[in-house]
Amino acid sequence: MSLDVVFLTGISGSGKSVAINALEDAGYFCVDNLPPELLRGLITLELARPEPQRRRVAVAVDVRSAQSLPSLMPILAELKAEGVRVKSVFLDASTDALVRRFSETRRPHPLLQANQPTRPFVGIPPMPDQMDEQLAYQDQALIDTINLERELLEPLREVSAVIDTSLLRPAQLRTWVRNVVQAEPSRLTLVFESFAYKQGVPMDADFVFDVRMLPNPYYLKELRPLTGRDQPVIDYLRQQPEAAEMIDQIETFLLRWLPTLEGDQRSYVTVALGCTGGQHRSVYCVEQLVERFVKRGVALARHREQDARG
Repeated sequence: MSLDVVFLTGISGSGKSVAINALEDAGYFCVDNLPPELLRGLITLELARPEPQRRRVAVAVDVRSAQSLPSLMPILAELKAEGVRVKSVFLDASTDALVRRFSETRRPHPLLQANQPTRPFVGIPPMPDQMDEQLAYQDQALIDTINLERELLEPLREVSAVIDTSLLRPAQLRTWVRNVVQAEPSRLTLVFESFAYKQGVPMDADFVFDVRMLPNPYYLKELRPLTGRDQPVIDYLRQQPEAAEMIDQIETFLLRWLPTLEGDQRSYVTVALGCTGGQHRSVYCVEQLVERFVKRGVALARHREQDARG
């Protein structure tokens, strides 16, 4: 039974349209906003095709199917038990980023009722303070709706590979999605992600390690414009006993708990390492850890700040 299925979901405004387009470009047959009760029928049709004609399938489901969402978990479990290779990807973003995106696109959140009452203005035209009050009221209604959506989708988030799109450009998101779905589905995938603390901790992190106490190449003029993937920076940090000890200890911690995570049916674990600018120390540590763990299974590298510049 050879069939690859990517199940794509996430918070409204987090970039599902960008992700589904990336999967379509990668050769997947994509269906957007499929009601969950039709998922089983779609998979049955694909399995009925002769082996050479079967397509890789990507299905996007969001909160517009809220009433049917509880049925998704059993369906996904059944498909995996039947040998269908299922990957679940969940896109998330900070509330501030989501509010900003809805404001920029002027699109309503799918959970907001079209006929939701607005607070009436007193006088025509409204005074500036009345406009501020109306906008504040609308923003709070949107925030409350986003919080409700998080509650509804939390069970799906728990079993998915999570990508925090708060600071990602569309091109960066497309790359990260393709990397996730190309990983071996039957093994635990370790995602090592570097980030800058000044930009905030990634929402998709399962474990976070702070490497800001390591010697900082930024203070060496010749290393400042480079990154943790450049050989001069690599050579410098390899000479620092603290850096080697930090990487050894993170490796030891993960090796201790990986069997437990695998036994918990986890498919993806994201390990985030942060430094001040996300340029030197965290990037170096991520690359070193990927090199160590790729020998033991699937290990992916992400560099949030560096990938955004590339």
